[in-house]
Formats: sequence, structure tokens, C-alpha cells
Amino acid sequence: MSRHLQFEVEKLKKKMFALMAKVEDCVQKALKSISDRDWKLAQEVIDADSEIDNAEVEIEEDCLKLLALHQPVATDLRFIIAVLKINNDIERVGDHGVNIAERAQDLCGKEPMEVPFDLTGMGAKALSLLGQSLDSLMKMDAASARKVLSGDREVDAIYRDMFDQVAKAVRKNPDYIDRLLNYLSAGRQLERIADYATNISEDVIYLVEGQIARHRHKKQRGDSCPGASS
Repeated sequence: MSRHLQFEVEKLKKKMFALMAKVEDCVQKALKSISDRDWKLAQEVIDADSEIDNAEVEIEEDCLKLLALHQPVATDLRFIIAVLKINNDIERVGDHGVNIAERAQDLCGKEPMEVPFDLTGMGAKALSLLGQSLDSLMKMDAASARKVLSGDREVDAIYRDMFDQVAKAVRKNPDYIDRLLNYLSAGRQLERIADYATNISEDVIYLVEGQIARHRHKKQRGDSCPGASS
């Protein structure tokens, strides 16, 4: 029974890593679609959403079967619980990628404009945090996971500055409000992706050390981001 459980856990890991790779690729494509004003590429991201949703459901069902059939303990139990949570977070990252792609398609129908902030740089930072969090899961590395927590604060600061820049730009050029709000929305999606990278990293710390890290780093974050839900 123990060998069978280990076999099923390895299968679960492979499915999880395949989903992570798919979602990371979709977010990268979404960012490229908004920077290149590429409607077709954005549609690829939107079309991939159902595949991501189906994979998330399949992984959740696998986790529940393992819990019911094998009653795992210790590290195996922590891993399955962590996967249940991380699986949902990864699917939500995919949803935010779709939202960015939808903003890209809307911008494709409007005249180009000079963006008053570095959305590409923010995207690179958020993607880097996501990649680090996923890598820490694959390597079971709590130290790497902790580095993501401080990086999330940097993305929050970038978004706060972006919010201020959009407010100034709208006052200066009210006719650009629709385009500016699309870019701001894309920035908000990136800020949320960084939050999910933080969630994943917290779960990696729990998986490796059995320590619940959730909420602790928030005490150091200061004010919440503009537009953030309470």
C-alpha cells in the first residue's frame, strides 16, 4: 500500500508541474499580447482557460481520492493538503492571465498611446516571483520560498505608483481614460499574481517545515494596494 501511495503521489506531482508550466506560459503570452497589441495571441490565452480549469478539477479529484483511499500521514499528508491549496491558486493565476489577455484585446481596438508606467517591468517582476514560487515547490526549498515574500512587497509598491501615475495621466488627458484603465487593470492582475505566488510560497514552507507562514509577512507590508478588496 505504501509503494502504491508513493506511485500515486509521483503521478500527482507530474500533473501539478504540467499545470504550473501551462499557466506560467499563458501569463507570459498574455503579457506579450498586451505589449505587442497581439489580438490573436491574447485569444490563445483565453482559449486555454478551459484546459487549465479541467486540469485543476482533475488534480483536486486525485487529491481527494488519495486522502480517502490511503489515509496518508506526515509528509505525504502535508504534500496532498498543500497541493489542494496550491492547485486552486495556480488556476486563479491562469484566470488573471485571461483577464490581462482580455485587456489586450480591448486595447487592440484603440489607438496606441504612450503608457506612463513600466507595465512590462512589473510583469517581469511578477512572473519572476511566480517562477520562484513554483521552483521552490519543485525543489522543496523553504529558503527560496521565503524570498518570494519580500518580493511581493516590491510589486505592491510598483502597483501603488502605477495607480498614482494613472490618476495624473487621466487628469492630463481625459480622452485616454479607457486605455489607461485597461493598463491599470492589467497591473492589478499582475499584483494579484504576485499575491498568489506568495500564497504558493507560504504553502511550500508549510510543506517542507510543517510551519504555517500565512499572514505573518503581511504585518510588514504596510498599507494595502489601491483597489484591493478588503
